[in-house]
Amino acid sequence: MAGFVLNDYQAELNGGDLLAQTLKHLGVEVAFGLHGGHLDAFLQGCEAAQIRLIDTRHETVAVQAAESYAKLSKKIGVCFVTANSGFSNGIPGLATALADRSPILCITSSPPTRDAENNSLQGMIDQVVVSRPLTKFAYRMTNPEDTPRIVKHAIGVAISGAPGPVLLDFPIDVLFTPVHKPLISWGSVASPFPYGPGPHPAAIEGTVELLSAAKRPVIILGTGGNSKEAEESLMKLSSTCGIPIFDTTKCKVSFIPSQFAYSAGPSNTLALLPRLSIQQPDLILLLGARTGLFLGGRSGAIIPSKDCKLVQVDVDGAEIGRTLPVDLGAISDVTQFAAGLNRHYDTAPFQGSVDTKWVDDILGLKHLPSPYEQQSEVQPSGRLHPYHALKNALSLVPKGSIVILDGGEAPLWASDALSLCSPSAIIRSSGGLGFLGNGFGYALGAAIACPDRTVINLHGDGSAGFHFMDLDTYKRHNLNIMTIVVNNYCWGMSSNGQDLVYGTKIPTRPVSHLSPVADYSLVAKALGNASVKVQTIGDVAPALASLQGQTGPSCIELIVDDKPIHPVTVSMVGQTDDPGMVVVPYYDNVPRAYYRS
Repeated sequence: MAGFVLNDYQAELNGGDLLAQTLKHLGVEVAFGLHGGHLDAFLQGCEAAQIRLIDTRHETVAVQAAESYAKLSKKIGVCFVTANSGFSNGIPGLATALADRSPILCITSSPPTRDAENNSLQGMIDQVVVSRPLTKFAYRMTNPEDTPRIVKHAIGVAISGAPGPVLLDFPIDVLFTPVHKPLISWGSVASPFPYGPGPHPAAIEGTVELLSAAKRPVIILGTGGNSKEAEESLMKLSSTCGIPIFDTTKCKVSFIPSQFAYSAGPSNTLALLPRLSIQQPDLILLLGARTGLFLGGRSGAIIPSKDCKLVQVDVDGAEIGRTLPVDLGAISDVTQFAAGLNRHYDTAPFQGSVDTKWVDDILGLKHLPSPYEQQSEVQPSGRLHPYHALKNALSLVPKGSIVILDGGEAPLWASDALSLCSPSAIIRSSGGLGFLGNGFGYALGAAIACPDRTVINLHGDGSAGFHFMDLDTYKRHNLNIMTIVVNNYCWGMSSNGQDLVYGTKIPTRPVSHLSPVADYSLVAKALGNASVKVQTIGDVAPALASLQGQTGPSCIELIVDDKPIHPVTVSMVGQTDDPGMVVVPYYDNVPRAYYRS
């Protein structure tokens, strides 16, 4: 049979029913979105097909919940937004999904096909045209019978190669029109999805040669390796060759136990090596990770710019060598690449001579104490030191929690103490776009994908302001999400960045401060979340205990100081007194131009 058995549910099958049943057949169990009358036929079809509907308070949250759900469930994330207005609110989610390689299917609707270009209700924007730069595939349906073929194709595009978002626009008449069953175009809806690409034999041979010659090799693993199969293969490879495994810090799903002998932690610790008089790596296997922001750009701090070979493996050939020269590139799934190396070493033992003393030094980096450990818990302002506030809070959250980090400096301070709660997954919401506010959607998707885990939704007071109303969503669905708001009354990275750039020369700090009277714990309580505000270290433990003793969502507001400035902010601003350089905050500084008069 080319298709699947349809169920009329004692009513006439319409386009919305066929769409829902197609998704159900393809393994979809949940969809995130907001109601819109254009979508009612589809939503009724989802109810009948037993697809769980999670409704949010803003479309961006819905789309980004689908993102997080996809990352953690390893399934396609599905969301729905209504015509034009809802679609416009959901655009940021398409952008983050594209930038961060999240495989999602966004369902939207539009006016009837006969009303195109007629200034009809919610028909002013051509959604397919707008979506194309932000998706891998965008298409407007013209009849309900093509639904199975097109939906299967769209999901295949989303999950293949570099994963990403796809969008299907179902005009309202297509959703409400009865389906003529003999005309259904099934396409490959009953066929399995294709396997991912494997490595060329020469790529395996070349990597083996590089590993044999290396004294100081490391693996840096990106989101392309966030699967149980990939990380099991990598642990075997790591043990065989004695290679430390680092992660890129953007999104980590921990299938590698923290106690694994060669688990080395976040790759940004490699930037400490010169300062600690430790040699940099002479070989890096960059697996399923893109160069750029999260790997030190072109600075050479993490991936050395000299005396280091680079092997880059990615499903997208366009990413290989995009920023840095590579000595060997392979278009391959990370699991297949690691498995290929393991098969080689199963028959031909590893012949390398890795410097074990250097490896021990590298593995010891994750145990370095924070430079702020000895500083006072209370700043001169009377407010808490952000490191100590978060250290005390994170040490008390359940082990194995999923941690979502959102904001500027708040997640940086949290990162210094994250190991205390041994998280099972970490998602940094800023991603490739430097986005703020998507932690709310990411936390929602994580809670649905992993209902047995506590989800920590951590924000600065800046990012908290974007979608705080979705704490109502957490309550309505009774989700185990603890929101932590690190409140320093300002946009921390912005304000501190201005301090670094302008110092005492220019005293103004435009639009970088927030209200000290905003009470996030009070708003959370009004939205049905158990909540507490903490202003002293001694109150952290009882506050966490009281919240964890209750079921459902909760919120803790930590009142902290905006100082000290986190060292990552200092390094990103790149302030210098060199008169020959122009400071370009958050990027590489550029030489000052001089003109001959």
